Amino acid sequence: MNERPNRRGFAARPADPEQWVKATEPRPASDGNASAFTARLTIDVTPDLRGRIKIAAFGRGQTVADMLRDLLAREFPPTPGDAS
Repeated sequence: MNERPNRRGFAARPADPEQWVKATEPRPASDGNASAFTARLTIDVTPDLRGRIKIAAFGRGQTVADMLRDLLAREFPPTPGDAS
């Protein structure tokens, strides 16, 4: 009678995670340069550290992603001879 529509939820898991990760669909970056960010990095952090990172980013007026990109770029600068 009252069937629910078969819709994917906001946080639905992809049917094929490997294909989803390797997808070439560009995600828009905050600065409009989507081609600059081509890989997703997943790390495990404690809930406490995640909270501190989010608060620090908010206090700086940045997104967590932008703040961490800047941090990683500072800590791991390109070396001569690296392909860009």
